[in-house]
Amino acid sequence: MKTKSVQIGLGIALGAGLGAALSIALGTGIAWLALGIAVGIAIGAAITRTSSHKTNDRELTTND
Repeated sequence: MKTKSVQIGLGIALGAGLGAALSIALGTGIAWLALGIAVGIAIGAAITRTSSHKTNDRELTTND
């Protein structure tokens, strides 16, 4: 947490605006968040697709 505060303070001291300093400091975290959400959605879709195919196969092969 202290590193981000130093990055923001240094950015402002060097003449960057508050928005620019915050975007630099928080940009990495937001990129990791977006990557995590994308991977989670992809895994969830794959699991859902796999489990729905198994259910459909069982329904087709069941002879009662």
